[in-house]
Amino acid sequence: MPFTTVLYHEIRETKGFNPEHRSHIDVKQDYDDILPSALFVTVEQFEEQMIYLKENHFHTLTLNEIKAFYLDHTPLPEKSILLTFDDCFQSMKEYAYPILKKYGFRATAFVVTSWLHDQAKPFNPDKSVCLSKDDLKVMEDVFEYANHTDKLHQRQNEATSLIMEVTDREFADDLAACNAFVAEEDVFAYPFGLFTERNVSLLKANGFQLAFTCEQDKNDQNTDPLLLNRYVIPHFLTLEQFKNIVD
Repeated sequence: MPFTTVLYHEIRETKGFNPEHRSHIDVKQDYDDILPSALFVTVEQFEEQMIYLKENHFHTLTLNEIKAFYLDHTPLPEKSILLTFDDCFQSMKEYAYPILKKYGFRATAFVVTSWLHDQAKPFNPDKSVCLSKDDLKVMEDVFEYANHTDKLHQRQNEATSLIMEVTDREFADDLAACNAFVAEEDVFAYPFGLFTERNVSLLKANGFQLAFTCEQDKNDQNTDPLLLNRYVIPHFLTLEQFKNIVD
């Protein structure tokens, strides 16, 4: 049975959301980037989507269930969906966490460990501010955390990310540094959805079981578990379009 994986980054209240606003990131690492508005949804949209999943009896997957599906051919529950969040910005705790908890849902967050602030910062809707390690720990009843690199979530242009440029040893060391914090040590998400065949091979050599791209399609037993698909959910997606993705 196929399953759908959806991807969120940032959530904002409708009344304060301006798609034209350039949202700079605020992370511990010395790195700046700008999140495009396509990586945002509104709180109202997000809750509407979660209500649809709840009312239609969707099952939110854990990573262990997906591993069992690929490694042991264990069938997935009907209407299975994996909810994922990348980068761990403040809105994940401010908005996503209470909504997911209200509906009894589980989700996966991919962590860039060098981006995590030492101390929690006040919520700032004008920037994409990263959470702290303590912030993540208090959400473990909803979120499980996996590898999104330690220091390699960077790019120089739209087509190349840093994981594509570093040596195998540098990539392996970075994976290990991130795994020192995250509990799911064999699951990865490619930064910006960019990678090379060498990156995929190195993940396999280092014992990774699952890795997620940003290619938009469903996943089934024929999907390479190190090239899993995810649908990015943007603010301009209608509820009907969301239904078409998950149904």
